[in-house]
Amino acid sequence: MEYERESFDLSGPLHLTYVLWDNAYHRMSVAASLVQGVYILERDRQEQREGPNALAPPWWKFFQFQLLRPLVDDVDSSIFGAIYEFRPPSSQSNDTVYRSPRYVIAFRGTLTKSHSVSRDIELDIHFIRHGLHQTSRSEIANRAVRNMVATVGDSNVWLAGHSLGSAMAMLTGKTMAKNAMFLESFLFNPPFVSAPIERIKDERVKHGIRFAGSVITAGLTIAMQAKQPKDLSVDPFAALSAWVPCLFVNPSDHICSEYIGYFEHRRKMDEMGAGVIERLATQNSLGGLLMSAFGKESEPLHLIPSASLTVNVTPSRDFIEAHGIHQWWKPDLMLEHKLYNYK
Repeated sequence: MEYERESFDLSGPLHLTYVLWDNAYHRMSVAASLVQGVYILERDRQEQREGPNALAPPWWKFFQFQLLRPLVDDVDSSIFGAIYEFRPPSSQSNDTVYRSPRYVIAFRGTLTKSHSVSRDIELDIHFIRHGLHQTSRSEIANRAVRNMVATVGDSNVWLAGHSLGSAMAMLTGKTMAKNAMFLESFLFNPPFVSAPIERIKDERVKHGIRFAGSVITAGLTIAMQAKQPKDLSVDPFAALSAWVPCLFVNPSDHICSEYIGYFEHRRKMDEMGAGVIERLATQNSLGGLLMSAFGKESEPLHLIPSASLTVNVTPSRDFIEAHGIHQWWKPDLMLEHKLYNYK
């Protein structure tokens, strides 16, 4: 079963024989496949699969990408990312190639294998505590993205990631956006640090909990700003608002499903005239505020101003399927899409 999921010939999107780069499903499927390529690069390393026995290369070669170089963690030497270069044959005619990337930097999520799981879990905890930006892996990722953008320009680089890898891509994307460089980003099952409110079926109860949370968060934000005065005329979200990453979530995946409520609640608060409260609440998290109160630096990565949100409402058999990367290249998906712009 594991070999089947790692083999492109057995579980990859073989139906995508011709990529239309202006087709959202095609772009999503290719980006997800490149992320899977990073997972299998690390699995190949762990299982010492080399040459013709390696399973990773078809995940990018099928779409005419080449592996420029892997990104290696400095603590456990695991491969956590990869830089791909798009190299289509000059003889190929494709009117949509202008929408393709020149380079894609992709990041995998947590691998529950003994060779890498301890380091991955350590980084998962850093994310939950809003400290992923202080890790050496994030420094390696940021440096790779920064150097690539400096060489070829932000319009030629895509970011992609899954789960913990989405958090890494989110971090690098936000860092670049703060410097007015907006990378096209594909974030699959991005983790959202919150109680699983989205799983509540009663819409009134759900909205009531979110409203109370917004009021408390906004109140704490105002109290913190009174103790640590800042220029309230400066909106930290404004600088990021032009960056519109593509988020791909599954409502049956409690790790990422809160993004659905995060953006919808913001819209509802605006409609009911409570936009001022939500504007403060949407930029802060209770955990981040508490850590700041104790003098600890924190950056809640999951809070973003704008997004193109795609929700996979296709029924999932279990959590593993709902959180998995494989769902994003399946044919005949039932997808719902909404664009959220911060104003």
